[in-house]
Amino acid sequence: METNTQTPNNTRIDVYALITERIIEQLEKGTVPWQRPWTEAGLPRNLFSKKYYRGINLLLLSALGYEQNLFITFKQLKEIGGKVKQGEKGCPVVYWNYVDQKQDKPEDGEEQEPKKKAILRYYTVFNVSQCEDIPDGYIPAATKVIGSIQACEDIIAGMPQCPSIRHKEQKAFYNPLMDYINMPKKSSFGTAESYYLTLFHELVHSTGHHSRLARKNIIEMSEFGGDAYSQEELTAEIGACYLQSYAGITEEYEQSAAYIAGWLGKLKGDKRFIYITAAQAQAAVDFILNLKQETEEEEQTEA
Repeated sequence: METNTQTPNNTRIDVYALITERIIEQLEKGTVPWQRPWTEAGLPRNLFSKKYYRGINLLLLSALGYEQNLFITFKQLKEIGGKVKQGEKGCPVVYWNYVDQKQDKPEDGEEQEPKKKAILRYYTVFNVSQCEDIPDGYIPAATKVIGSIQACEDIIAGMPQCPSIRHKEQKAFYNPLMDYINMPKKSSFGTAESYYLTLFHELVHSTGHHSRLARKNIIEMSEFGGDAYSQEELTAEIGACYLQSYAGITEEYEQSAAYIAGWLGKLKGDKRFIYITAAQAQAAVDFILNLKQETEEEEQTEA
């Protein structure tokens, strides 16, 4: 798969580097993009298609911190007579574009199915607050998501092939060999929300089991502290935050400078790290919620 894309003026843009720089900017400001609360602004979605953004796009857009997470492309805005406010800058949204790959003509003369090549591309979206002259009726009134502990229980109950959840030891972990989760008792946590956020973290780990998504970092049981281990931990953390938003619950985070510096080091050392990790987290959440897994390829229709 190609990692670069082309803008209309044929300037080659490294899309992995572009999105990683965006996340790094937020971390350097002290904002952890995957820990932003979405109950007030809602999950980021397109104003026209109503589709929610996924994977890395969810992180990129939610990190911006707008009051309403409604976004629109320049083309969509123009179609309804709106315009971008002077001086405003948009945010990239990435997707996979699949094109036919040139092949040598077979010697036997038989027609072959053309091979597809995946190219990572992006387009730009703007938050509705960055726009003006949008006709009345297009922007819905802001609504706050009201979550509940029952919503958390419903997520757990609805997970296909859910591993057994035990409460025998005073630490939280997922055992990939025996395929079970251990959780401390709820009374050990300061709030019910923190209990479920921790359980969501372990549920995401469990999706890596060979009977589910067969994620390499779980199957091979990566060495503690290594790159693969770090990626699996961040996959679980991002996935847990996604599930938290679906349940509509909030939990305060207290992250140290060392925590942020640690992830900054990972991102600066590997431009693909955050994209791949966010994609793995999205796939895990799709599995837990029993949702159809989609790709960013579908989002290009909005550009």
